[in-house]
Amino acid sequence: MLNMGIKTFKSDWQTELADKNFRNLFIITIIAIAITLTLFTNFLTMNETRSGFAFTDPILSLFAPINLTWSTFAMIYGGLLTGLFIFIQKPKLLVQALLTYTILVLFRMMLMYSLPLDPPHDMISLTDPFVELFGTGATLDKDLFFSGHTSTMFMLFLLSYKPKMKWTFLIGTILVGLSVILQHAHYTVDVLVAPFVAYAAYRIALHIVEFAFDKNY
Repeated sequence: MLNMGIKTFKSDWQTELADKNFRNLFIITIIAIAITLTLFTNFLTMNETRSGFAFTDPILSLFAPINLTWSTFAMIYGGLLTGLFIFIQKPKLLVQALLTYTILVLFRMMLMYSLPLDPPHDMISLTDPFVELFGTGATLDKDLFFSGHTSTMFMLFLLSYKPKMKWTFLIGTILVGLSVILQHAHYTVDVLVAPFVAYAAYRIALHIVEFAFDKNY
């Protein structure tokens, strides 16, 4: 069973890579996501030095912050690894997922630049080990509008084609969104807007993939 699965996996990738349209889009996507993530890392560092504004969030005012950092990142990275395992089995879907994430990151840079925010006054910093590993090591508190963690989980929900996994990612989206609010790591509006932007990125990536493959997707 395992050997058959591995053979099918290899066969699917060999077939897709033999197609010029897929091969070109795959290479372009890898280059695009590498450049985008490099720019994003530098942008986040710069963004911490910008002056923004804070406001009173009526939802956050109802309770004191709770530190949920570890459970939040367990859900985030658990979801990402699960999603990667699922998507890599379908080459075209993996390309769509990488494109969606690239567009999502571009949206985050544009919106954070357009709406600079200072964090809630009682925020408990959400220390992302991945960002710190590839960044400067400094804690990032101003990457607020919109919530990248919530939007990423919702992106996984949109892309998943297995019903049980879709429900899992949807529940994960809700739990991650609630967690960052309970921690006061984001304003409520950061979380509420995130799924809508993720959907926009998903639709744009879908149109790109359909165009590249003559809508045979």
